[in-house]
Amino acid sequence: MPETYCHQCGLFLPDLSQPVKRERPPEEHLKANTVLSLLTIIASFTLSILLYAFFGFRSDTHPLIYVTAGLLIGMGGWHIQTFIRTRQLKKQWKRRAPLTEIEAALNETEPAFESASTAKLLDQADFADTLQASVTEKPPGIWLKDPGQNHPNPSMFNACQTKVS
Repeated sequence: MPETYCHQCGLFLPDLSQPVKRERPPEEHLKANTVLSLLTIIASFTLSILLYAFFGFRSDTHPLIYVTAGLLIGMGGWHIQTFIRTRQLKKQWKRRAPLTEIEAALNETEPAFESASTAKLLDQADFADTLQASVTEKPPGIWLKDPGQNHPNPSMFNACQTKVS
């Protein structure tokens, strides 16, 4: 079921009847990615070595054994670079963490906006000075009198009107 939208504040209101799923911090995701990358590296290189040890370099070895071993080596290489990038991201995250704490403390001490009523900031609405949303919503007053009179070619306008009717 979708969340309810509040037209007054412009936010989606949560459904409080459902349990709230706790959002996990980014550090936890980085740790999980590191562990899974290491496990994939170990598994792919181990399986590749085992394939070459048991089936490789024999006369009756099917070519798919070599293709599979090559794909496992490629997967291991891919996950090595993923592991390295995750470690770099962890280092960058640790350097950034103190800055975010300082920024959060500054935001708590200094309010972003002065407390003010919106009624003081906005003029009273003047609905007499509104513009039409489109041409078809409300035609201009000159078209209401005689539509064919203001047309550049009145006979053509009348011919079109009779065909439509």
